[in-house]
Amino acid sequence: MRRTVAILAICGLATMLAGSALAQEIDWKKVDAALARTGAAMPGGVQRYSLPRSDLNVTVDGVAIKPALALGGWVAFEPAHGGVMVMGDVVLTEAEIKPVMTKLLEGELQITALHNHLLRANPATFYMHVGGHGDPVKMAETIRAALALSKTPAESGQAAPALAAAVDLPTAQLDEILGVKGKTTGGVYQFSVPRRDPITESGMNVPAAMGSANAVNFQPTGQGKAAITGDFVVTADEVNPLIRALRAGEIEVTAIHSHMLDEQPRLFFVHFWANDDALKLAKGIRAALEKTAIAKS
Repeated sequence: MRRTVAILAICGLATMLAGSALAQEIDWKKVDAALARTGAAMPGGVQRYSLPRSDLNVTVDGVAIKPALALGGWVAFEPAHGGVMVMGDVVLTEAEIKPVMTKLLEGELQITALHNHLLRANPATFYMHVGGHGDPVKMAETIRAALALSKTPAESGQAAPALAAAVDLPTAQLDEILGVKGKTTGGVYQFSVPRRDPITESGMNVPAAMGSANAVNFQPTGQGKAAITGDFVVTADEVNPLIRALRAGEIEVTAIHSHMLDEQPRLFFVHFWANDDALKLAKGIRAALEKTAIAKS
């Protein structure tokens, strides 16, 4: 078993290094122009684009949801021989689902999932996961045309501030409890906790930038409290131990589903929600993570 894991890890590293080399062959400025957005270079040669729904005023249990908490759509391109693999998660209203899906399918992209992440959201939001392989510019053009049929805001063109504003949370204690360093984005403190073993889709390595890591987001709600949401990435045997740990920590499970179609190992994504003392919730999240095969620092 250990030998198999070691072989998978070596293969994953080799794929990542190959991706970095292939990324140098892609003119990302052309992809930026086709998508009308500026991408960010990520590890493994991945180019990632943010698609936040800053136009939506969504509340859950009276909490106004910041885009970085649960409305941050994205698409990412990973270089491969003969083109790229694309994955993404587009945030839509109910009325936007049909036209956006139709346009994506017309452009020969795949729809890999469609579901909710939040309960009691007002207005309701849905999450359409997309995938595909091929020419990065053509796929970017298709994604842009599809997004034009929604009210997803265009990129503002404004530079991000050099330093992220601090959030009203005990971030050092949260880091210690969760065992990883978080980062502040758009008023939300975010954690990315990778799984221990490599994940592949159609034979391609799926790095964290392509949505393969556990995501945990904390949005301050005052007096040491935080609204939390995100998703755990788990195998079938981990689903129910994880759920039990979350419920023991008074954290609500809001969705259980897949995001991909041909991944190895087979994975499930467990979404959650709570609004309570931030440190208490962090301990509940840590207990849940311990029920899964996470990478140890």
